[in-house]
Amino acid sequence: MEWQQFEYFQTLARLQHMTKAAKELSITQPALSRSLARFEEEIGVSLFERQGRSIRLNQYGEILLKSVTNMMSEFEKGKQEIQHLLDPEQGQVSLGFLHTLSTNLIPDLLVEFRRQYPKVNFSLRQSPTHILLDQLEKGELDICLISPMGIKEPVAWKELWREELFAIVPTNHAFATKEAITIEELVEEPFIHLKKGFSLRVTVEQFLHEVGVNPHVTFEGEEADTVAGLVAAGLGVSILPDLKGVDQSHIVKIPIHYPKCERLIGIAWVKGRYISPAVQNFKEFVLKTF
Repeated sequence: MEWQQFEYFQTLARLQHMTKAAKELSITQPALSRSLARFEEEIGVSLFERQGRSIRLNQYGEILLKSVTNMMSEFEKGKQEIQHLLDPEQGQVSLGFLHTLSTNLIPDLLVEFRRQYPKVNFSLRQSPTHILLDQLEKGELDICLISPMGIKEPVAWKELWREELFAIVPTNHAFATKEAITIEELVEEPFIHLKKGFSLRVTVEQFLHEVGVNPHVTFEGEEADTVAGLVAAGLGVSILPDLKGVDQSHIVKIPIHYPKCERLIGIAWVKGRYISPAVQNFKEFVLKTF
C-alpha cells in the first residue's frame, strides 16, 4: 500500500466525486478509479457507495477515514517537528495569557523577543486560567502565563513574578485620600468583581473570606479595564492589580496593608511534550526576562 493511496482516499472522501477529485489530484479519472479499486482490494471491503460519478462513504469508509485522518495528521506533525529542528529561528508560538495582565505587558514582551527572532510568529489567546489550562493540555497552546490555580500533572508551572493588589475607588470617594486601607473597611461598599471562574476573582475572594468580608456584588465584568471603568463611574469599588496602560485618571489605587494582597503569575507548559525550538527559545526568554 502506497502513501499516495491514502491521499487519494482522503480527497475522494472529502469531495465525493470522481471527476472533481481527479482534477484536484492532477491525475486522470481512470487512474484514480484503478487506485481506489486496488486500495479497496487491500482493505478487503468496498469503502464507497457508487452513484454514477458521485460517490459516498459507506460505514466501512467512515471508520477507515478516521484512522487515515489521524495517521496523516501525525505524519504532518512529524514533518513539522523536523522542519523546526532544521530552522530553529522560525516557527510559531501559541501563547495563552490572562485577561487581567496589564495591557502593555504582553505586547512589550513580544516586541522584545522578536528583536532577537523576527521570523517567529505568535498565535495569542486570552482566557481565564481554567480555560487556558484545558487548551494547554489539549495541545492547542504551547505556553501560558497564568496563576498557579488548578495546576496538576502533566502541566508544569514556574513562578515569574508577584503582583500587588490594590483597593480601587473613584477619585471622589471618601477613601480616595487614604494612604493605605484594610479589606474590612470595604465591607459596606458596593463591590465590582470579575466574573466567576476568573482566577483573579478567586484570589480576591480568598482574601475577603480570610477577614470575614462578604461584599455586596453589584456588577461583574470579563475585563479588568471594564471593572476599572465601572469604578471610575462611581458604581462601586474593587480590588485589582496595577492596571498599567489603562486610563487611571478617574480612579485611585490604595495599598492594602491587611491582609497582604498579591497574586502570583507564572509560566506553564506540559511536561514531556515536544516543543519546537521557537517555543523553547521563547520559554527561555520569558524565564530570563522575569
